[in-house]
Amino acid sequence: MDMDQAAVFLAGSILTALGFLVIIAAVILVNNVLHKYWKPVKMFTPDSWKGFNPPTNVIEPTLDKEKK
Repeated sequence: MDMDQAAVFLAGSILTALGFLVIIAAVILVNNVLHKYWKPVKMFTPDSWKGFNPPTNVIEPTLDKEKK
């Protein structure tokens, strides 16, 4: 291996490592953006059936302070 081949190999190794670092940073950035704005999809939960059954108001029983 002469000096020209060694220089090309060193430059290629450095540029490949920098390329991997840029790709990893881009993946982390996209992941953070998706995590911030993505809402989880809920299937087969009571919230997902609101279009079929209108929501009902549930009144919880409470104890009166006077009856204690």
